[in-house]
Amino acid sequence: MPQNEYIEEHIKRHGRRMDFEERKRKRIAREAHKSSATAQKLFGHKAKLLHARRHAEKVQLRKTLRAHDERNVKTTPAAQTDEGARPAYLLDREDTADAKALSSALKQRRKDKAARFAVPLPKVRGIAEDEMFKVIKTGKSKSKAWKRMVTKATFVGEGFTRKPVKLERFIRPMALRYKKANVTHPELKATFQLQILGVKKNPQSPMYTQLGVVTKGTVIEVNVSELGMVTAGGKVVFGKYAQITNNPENDGCINALLLV
Repeated sequence: MPQNEYIEEHIKRHGRRMDFEERKRKRIAREAHKSSATAQKLFGHKAKLLHARRHAEKVQLRKTLRAHDERNVKTTPAAQTDEGARPAYLLDREDTADAKALSSALKQRRKDKAARFAVPLPKVRGIAEDEMFKVIKTGKSKSKAWKRMVTKATFVGEGFTRKPVKLERFIRPMALRYKKANVTHPELKATFQLQILGVKKNPQSPMYTQLGVVTKGTVIEVNVSELGMVTAGGKVVFGKYAQITNNPENDGCINALLLV
């Protein structure tokens, strides 16, 4: 027997303590409190390293959960395609993979179509940076002023994970994050509450587009699969663009007009 396996050998022969499971449960329950206390005490370079490691762990956990959600989705392998002629209504079923809702080709095609529409609001009022951002003072003596808090409505994706506090430059408050919009169809004269898929273009600045800031005149992408819209080939339309017609930070909701 190797010299360092005497503990495992003792467990095999005599078993564990009577209260081993209870002590183990309490030790695991204390770990969250210990890690929180450590994170609050650390500062400087060690704090940055700790937050970077915890951020990586959170991202990996989200990826694992997403992989479990997509595990049972059926796919059609390419090897099962039949030889010979095929009816027109079966052509779209060929080589389909439903593991992801949208392929990169469809995303790129939607991006290319963004500039083709005549938007309802061609001109909007410019927003100064002082109005868009609020300066957040940090540091022990509140002498550092490199952080900014977004004061307008924003949209963040489903799998969004915040950066560590020491590294986060732009703060997007939870109270100003929106996931749905009231979209009006100009031809049907009806309004539907649809899920937001992303921010395509903010006319104020490309940086606001990247941050997901939603202001009046912004073009967003919404999920219109519930409306039953189909293309000329019979495929269901998943995403369409809409332009925001109100000031969400004042109204508490997002009103938009569908671009058809």
